[in-house]
Amino acid sequence: MTEQTVAPLYGRVFIKGNIRVVTGLHIGAAASALNIGGVDNAVVRDPLTNQPYLPGSSLRGKMRSLSEKAQQKPQNWPLQKGVRIHVCRDEAEYRECDVCRIFGILPSDKIPFSPTRLVMRDVFLSSDTVKDLDDPRIKTDMPYTEVKWEAAIDRVTSAAVPRQMERVPADSRFDGFEMVYSIYDQGDVDVLWRLIEGMLLLEDDYLGGMGSRGSGKIAFEAIEIACRGAQGGYGDKASWNDAPATLDKVWQDRDELIAWVRDQLFAEKDDPEKG
Repeated sequence: MTEQTVAPLYGRVFIKGNIRVVTGLHIGAAASALNIGGVDNAVVRDPLTNQPYLPGSSLRGKMRSLSEKAQQKPQNWPLQKGVRIHVCRDEAEYRECDVCRIFGILPSDKIPFSPTRLVMRDVFLSSDTVKDLDDPRIKTDMPYTEVKWEAAIDRVTSAAVPRQMERVPADSRFDGFEMVYSIYDQGDVDVLWRLIEGMLLLEDDYLGGMGSRGSGKIAFEAIEIACRGAQGGYGDKASWNDAPATLDKVWQDRDELIAWVRDQLFAEKDDPEKG
């Protein structure tokens, strides 16, 4: 029986901030919830608060999809009918693939054990947004959301078929998004910029449904980045930026960020006992 080696954890990079809804946002709920309030297309809600939230899986999945397109990865793995993703088939391909390194691979006996680097948390409405939308002077169609009416037009008869779509209103804010990026070797630090690129790709595209019709534009704001080393014990966090930054600023300073993370996790520290 072949013994499996556990990848050593050198540390983690934490990317935190807020997400502002620039245009109305629709992330659909499960089919069992579609008839809530009589809306055709309901949004996903936290069952404890009844407030809309952003599932980490939606953020992560869209960033992966856009990264695969930007890096021109073949869509070679069918998840279900009509849905395909990129998955590396062997170790040689995996070594050259930033997408699978960051977002993970399916279990395979052709690729040595390699843990997923990126963890994405769910993100919840900010207290300020909740307070604003609870204000009786603001008339929302449903709790914390609007209902947008659309119509499908028959190209032959011009008959219109109306439909409803529930959306989180523009200018709502979701506070405290968190991406946790684990470092298992120095190569993981080298491709950290690809994660920042994925955030840029998402900002320039859309999140959720109906993006081609105006919905789903978001903005990452007030970004803070920190690092925690794991060698010699899981240590304290060190902060890269003293003040929250814009995504464009983080992108411009990506080389500096990578050098800083590498120094935090892999640079040899002075031994005080050696004088």
